[in-house]
Amino acid sequence: MTRPAAAPEQPAPEYVRGHDLLAGRVVVVTAAAGAGIGAAAARKVLEEGAGAVVLGDAHERRLEEARRTLAEEFGSERVGARLCDVTDEAQVTALLDAAEPFGGVDVMINNAGLGGTDDILEMPDARWNLVLDVTLTGTMRCTRAAGNRFVAAGKRGVVVNNSSVVGWRAQGGQAHYAAAKAGVKALTRSAAMDLAPHGIRVNAVSPSLAMHPFLEKVTTPELLAELKSAEAFGRAAEPWEIANVMVFLASDYASYLTGEVLSVSSQHA
Repeated sequence: MTRPAAAPEQPAPEYVRGHDLLAGRVVVVTAAAGAGIGAAAARKVLEEGAGAVVLGDAHERRLEEARRTLAEEFGSERVGARLCDVTDEAQVTALLDAAEPFGGVDVMINNAGLGGTDDILEMPDARWNLVLDVTLTGTMRCTRAAGNRFVAAGKRGVVVNNSSVVGWRAQGGQAHYAAAKAGVKALTRSAAMDLAPHGIRVNAVSPSLAMHPFLEKVTTPELLAELKSAEAFGRAAEPWEIANVMVFLASDYASYLTGEVLSVSSQHA
């Protein structure tokens, strides 16, 4: 079978400004510091009129920098932050507690994940367990905790998870990450059924390739070039392009969507 020829790289589109799709909502975002999808989502929900965003991240210095930057731009009364390692149930609880002064969580964006490249023949149990604990079990912990807050408050809350096309498509060295992200898809679909009787929606995005500094640090230039060549637009997504779809899923425009996984990708099938 012949692979499609690599597409010429297209320029990134103009940044899409907010339209108050999340007016007044309180949004919690995990792994929200730095320059990746979580940081883009945190900024985007504020641009979309969220009453407040609460940032969670395991990196204290980056978290404070992110909080300060957003507070200076959008107002300190709209930005909260709490150190959160999603493998620790107590820290997940504390993150959601940090949303209470703003009125309690309305939207939970589960972005935290851990990747890397490890051949299955050399992968130690500790590495496998850590990737699954952060990426899959961490998503479950946050979904469970937010779901319980929604039910207790009588809110028609929303959960948006971050999966990956690697959960659908084979890629060498990614057995742990692929298994975890495939698990996030299944978790999303089943959790949606559990929470639907409470009016709570659970959906996920499944990006292919979004370019940010951390990805460049852990991925070789050769692999990045290969991954970009598999995209129909010949380029990686900007993190804010993924965040746009997260906002859509969190908004009332997606009021009849639950248990869905939206592929945010231009990859060839």
